[in-house]
Formats: sequence, C-alpha cells, structure tokens
Amino acid sequence: MCHVVVIGSGITGVTSAYELAQLGYQVTVIDKHLFPAMETSFANGGQLSACNAEVWNQKSTVLKGIKWMAKKDAPLLLNPAFDLHKYAWLVEFLGNIKHYEANTCDTVKMALLARQRLFSIAEQEGIDFDLEKRGILHFYHSEEDYKVATAVNNLLCKGGLERHAVTPEEIKSIEPSLTGEYYGGFYCPGDATGDIHKFTMGLAKASEKYGVKYIFGMEVVNIDHTSTGVNIQYHSSGENVNGQESHAKVIEQISADAVVVCGGVGSYQLANQLGDRVNVYPVKGYSITVQLNDEKSINGAPWVSLLDESAKIVTSRLGANRLRIAGTAEFNGYNRDIRSDRIQPLTDWVNKNFDISTEHCVPWAGLRPMMPNMMPVVKRGKRERVFYNTGHGHLGWTLSAATAVMISQEIASSHPI
Repeated sequence: MCHVVVIGSGITGVTSAYELAQLGYQVTVIDKHLFPAMETSFANGGQLSACNAEVWNQKSTVLKGIKWMAKKDAPLLLNPAFDLHKYAWLVEFLGNIKHYEANTCDTVKMALLARQRLFSIAEQEGIDFDLEKRGILHFYHSEEDYKVATAVNNLLCKGGLERHAVTPEEIKSIEPSLTGEYYGGFYCPGDATGDIHKFTMGLAKASEKYGVKYIFGMEVVNIDHTSTGVNIQYHSSGENVNGQESHAKVIEQISADAVVVCGGVGSYQLANQLGDRVNVYPVKGYSITVQLNDEKSINGAPWVSLLDESAKIVTSRLGANRLRIAGTAEFNGYNRDIRSDRIQPLTDWVNKNFDISTEHCVPWAGLRPMMPNMMPVVKRGKRERVFYNTGHGHLGWTLSAATAVMISQEIASSHPI
C-alpha cells in the first residue's frame, strides 16, 4: 500500500489526510502540537464564505493600507520595519493586481465546491461543529462603499455565486439583532458558519477509522528525498513534555512514498528545504469569542453571519452560548502576541452594533498563511514525491475541503496505490 505523510494537522492537513484515506492510501500526519487545529485553525472568524472570495490584489486595498499605517486600530496594519521576506512578498502582491478578476472568479468556484464537499463529509461522519446554514450578510455604511461593493458582487456572481442586494429594511429583517444604521447590503443565502476547531478535531477522529495515524508533539527537522521514497526526520517539539529535553532530542524517522506539506505559515521554510519556493507570508488576524452567559445576550446576539465592510469585521454564532468576532490583517512577521489595541476595536464594534454583554470575551490571534496572489498552493513540487496543499490565507476554512480533493487526486495520478 502506498504510504503518504502529511505535515500539519490544521484544517488543510486533516482534510488532505481524510481524502487520501478515502482513496485507500496509508496516511500518517505529523504535527508539532499535541492536538489538531491548534494554530490558524483554532479560532478564526468561522465563516464558510464563498461570498468573501474576492482576492485582496487591488489598488484600492493598497491605498487604504497606506492610509491606515498611522492608525494602531486600523483594519490593516503594516509594521514598516525592514524584512526582506515581507517586502519581497508585497512587491509580488502588487504584481498580481492584473490577475485580480481571474483569481477572484477561480476562488469563488473553488469555494462553492468546497462548501458542498464539507457539508457532505460532516453529514457522512456525523461531525457536530455548530454548523449554521443561515447565509452571510454584508452591510455598508456609505453610498461610496456600496457602489464599490456592487462591482465586486457582479464579479462574484460571474464566478457562480448566488448573492443579491438588500435594502436597509431588509438587512434588519434578515438579522433583527442589528442596532445600527446602514446604507445597504448584499446577502448570500448559501454560505454558512461553524467552529473550525470542532470540525477539524471531529474529522481527525473520524479519519482514524480509515487508518490515518497521527503523531503529535513532533517537529519535522529534515526531509530526505530518494528515488524510491522520502524519509521524514523529526524530534519532540517544545510542547511535548514527555519527549526528550531540548539539549538531547532524539531524532526519529518515518519513511513514505510521498509527502504533503500542509504546514501553514511554516510551509515557507519546509519548501525551501525541499528546493521549492512557496512564498507564504504570515498575516496575523485576531478574534474574540464572546461568552453569552445571560438570557439578554443569548437573545440579542445575531444568528446570521455578518461582515461589516467598513470595519472589515465578521461574526459567527457558534451554538447558543458563543459569538465569534474576527477581523484585522497585520503584517508583522511570525509574531503571535495578542495586542490589546487590536482586540479592543473588536469589542467596541460588538458594543456598537448589538445589545449584548461583552464582559466575558476570550481573545485570540493566529497567522494566516498567505500567498502574494491570494491563491492556495495545490501542486507537486520540483521533486516527484513532494506535494503542497497550503497558502490558503484567510480562506482556509472556506477552501480546504476542495483543495484536499484536488491534492489527493494529484497524488493518485502520479503515485497510484
């Protein structure tokens, strides 16, 4: 039986392992954390959002970014300190503005396929992840923003998305909990929300029924590529308290017929080691999870998922007692610190738009693995036994169910069982 090792147990790694197992492969997943979905797949915005498939490569985005540089609470923040990787990435980002329309349409198509596949998997495996199929509502505060959004909506619909304009009155009808005043909006009834961490944990458990093996608390340190296979060397990570001390880590090895890199922001370094260029850059995002502990808050929190385009903030209702709010993009390297000046705008936004208590909020920050063209990397590397499924940026939750099928089929075509 053909053996494939998957590096990374976030949403892309676990979905890839699941799809490979469905095809009959022997699969082993290695992750430095002790559980699945402990990095970017832990507490994201929760949206399965084909309606958010627009890539960021636009002149208007660049101009806004420059304007926001002086504001600590801005939706987008760039640390101006020199970093060669960051500025090379930004130059490549600008070079992809010409592909904006094509990449947006392609992303919509991928998202629609992923949505269908994820719903199917969840139903087949009986995974409970607080799924809400109530659509996603985008709202706008000014005529200028709404006009720009109309052009974007036309492009999204060109890609096959079902999404229509709504009036301020219809906005309040779709989500009665909103207390603000809005110019207009767009509603995508087919999109959904859910807890990415709960889904990934549930799918990892389900995949074990099909023979997938997980090795947690282990960090990959080297990958040797030979004519007959790959040898992956790893040792205990800093989280593995049962492993060896850092000054005496024992190198272990596992052999396979192929390896799939699903390492999130760590994919950049792994690809370099394998002789490939996968220009992933970490773009930090923040979220808060509001604990709805009283009846007023439970009744006052939205069930329909929202996206405030001016603030670049999204919401997802995760069961009766939790509301997830997420947003911001921060170009600040591999820094995972949770900054209070980036969390506070999320809390303020909730207080402004809803009549709920924000007394109990759990803050979080994660690093989105973004490519300069905003498209995921789903391909074979220069070496025939190396594959990539990474670089999904802010759409890992939205796209992974599709890219997992794509990479498993790519492996099947070149390394049949």
